[in-house]
Amino acid sequence: MNRTQIAQVVGRPFFAGAVKLVAKMRVYGQDRIPANGGVVLCFNHFSWLDPWAIGSFVPRTLYYVAKQEAHDNPIIGPLIRTFGTVAVRRGESDREAVRIMREIVHRGDALGMFPEGTRQEREPGPVMPGAAMIAVQEGAHVVCGAIHGSQYWRLGNFHPVSVAFGEPFDVSHHPRNSRGYRAAAVDIQQELRKLWEFLVTTHAQGRPRNAVPPA
Repeated sequence: MNRTQIAQVVGRPFFAGAVKLVAKMRVYGQDRIPANGGVVLCFNHFSWLDPWAIGSFVPRTLYYVAKQEAHDNPIIGPLIRTFGTVAVRRGESDREAVRIMREIVHRGDALGMFPEGTRQEREPGPVMPGAAMIAVQEGAHVVCGAIHGSQYWRLGNFHPVSVAFGEPFDVSHHPRNSRGYRAAAVDIQQELRKLWEFLVTTHAQGRPRNAVPPA
């Protein structure tokens, strides 16, 4: 086991417990995440709680991608690097970050990305082509995980938060060019939206435990 794997094995129970203390969590479709092999996991993003809430319930080592500003933070930076988070410079052509992300997927690990590029206010936003590009170039499956409720969550209000995972899907049929990456990003955006709308409905119904995310 490498340092990141050790950190996540040891740290995941702690962070899962901490998340459950501050948010009423419910997770759907967790068993859809492939147990092994390279995969790109894509999530929508509302709150700083999201990566901890999602990462606590992904049953394998997850290499997140985070903006360079988070890595520059003297408190957060060392912590997320210990857990294997990759830095990326937003709005720039970061070839080194792309190389690292491709290597993560190529060697058979799980890459976690928030492909909207920034936090959203109330509902999922447009998906940028970065995550799609990695999946297309590496011929890897994509698994989308929508989160809902964290846009209303604040420390102390304990708003219910839910995550729903979709089935793995293939985007490698898209061409390896900017047009293909944009088309694959649309596929990811539609899947995230579908899963998020499922969660909106599920919350309105009281979050039944036996609800099944759309395939």
